[in-house]
Amino acid sequence: MKFDRIMIRYGEMALKGKNRRAFEQKLQSNIAIKLKKYSNTTIQKTQGRMYVLLNGEDPHQVMKECQEIFGIHSLSFAVKIEKDEEEMKGAALLAFQDAKGARTFKISSKRTDKTFPIPSQEMNPLLGGHILRHTEGVTVDVHNPDVEIKVEVRHEGCYVTAQDYPGAGGLPVGTTGKSLLMLSGGIDSPVAGYLTMKRGVEIEAIHFHSPPYTSERAKQKVIDLAQELSKFGSKMKIHVIPFTGVQQTIHREMPEGYSMTIMRRMMMRISERIAERNGLLSITTGESLGQVASQTMESMNTINEVTNYPIIRPLVSMDKIEIIDISRTIGTYDISIRPFEDCCTVFVPKSPKTKPTREKANYYESNVDFNGDIEKALQESYIIEVSPDDHTGQEEDDFDDLL
Repeated sequence: MKFDRIMIRYGEMALKGKNRRAFEQKLQSNIAIKLKKYSNTTIQKTQGRMYVLLNGEDPHQVMKECQEIFGIHSLSFAVKIEKDEEEMKGAALLAFQDAKGARTFKISSKRTDKTFPIPSQEMNPLLGGHILRHTEGVTVDVHNPDVEIKVEVRHEGCYVTAQDYPGAGGLPVGTTGKSLLMLSGGIDSPVAGYLTMKRGVEIEAIHFHSPPYTSERAKQKVIDLAQELSKFGSKMKIHVIPFTGVQQTIHREMPEGYSMTIMRRMMMRISERIAERNGLLSITTGESLGQVASQTMESMNTINEVTNYPIIRPLVSMDKIEIIDISRTIGTYDISIRPFEDCCTVFVPKSPKTKPTREKANYYESNVDFNGDIEKALQESYIIEVSPDDHTGQEEDDFDDLL
């Protein structure tokens, strides 16, 4: 007897009341997309449960893929059997043996089909005794077992599971709207994208590229980061913005102390235009309060002035160590530390203002017409689309019909 499915348990999704069905449908769709390469798998949804039927696919590989899907609280290997005492004994033993190295166990039985003749309190010692008779050096521990074997007798059959594996948590991507992630090549912004996706948000990315000051390798780093993030959702678009002209004008015309603030304001204006065109409802950044000069409260206030779009800052209260830990966990850290500079490091002022004001930023900008540079950047922008199984990306025109 082998495990034939993976049981999926919900987290906060279970609290969605009347909207729960829509969340479940989106989760089912996301699982199907994620497991597309495992062509034999099918997804089954029953009352309050969801299962991935393995149909011969490698259970551990499928489990690994499912653990990256937002909206899943925990998962277990499971087997569906007939409501038969001998089959239940065999399945319980299988479940214990799968937990390699376990020396103690507990049986937790639940009988939702009250027509089944064996009550839950009798099933526990019945199945536990079978395990003890067929193993050596194993004991029961009802308080802190190495493995808890769960047996649920339902109307359609009996399910046996063991070992809960953690899911990614959060909400299914695509259930809470869309956002535009300002994706640099650094450590912070990919983590911000990950945490935003965890709240059910579908993201597209925007990247400001400044050749010849930034290299193609710097752009490739961003493509690789987006590709790594896409494994937590599906395909992802990167809106690449040629930003050299805007930065040169800023460097030439703006006071050095305000150049970083003005640059961020220009990025925000362009991001709003991209978001508006693509039906995205917010802008997500990797800002962490107080980390650098452009991320002080005064800087955020001054930069925010140029957009009415909500700004999502999932890292705002985190320190750098916390951010790095998450980046390691999600697989973006090693990509982020590649030594290729992004546009935010070009023309960096020696002493950027940490407390810029809106009044001064507006005054400095009023002396220069940036519209031409902005429109040119938008007209020359393009999209690269990546997916979890694509490491190269495909380009397409972006802003042809905006103006």
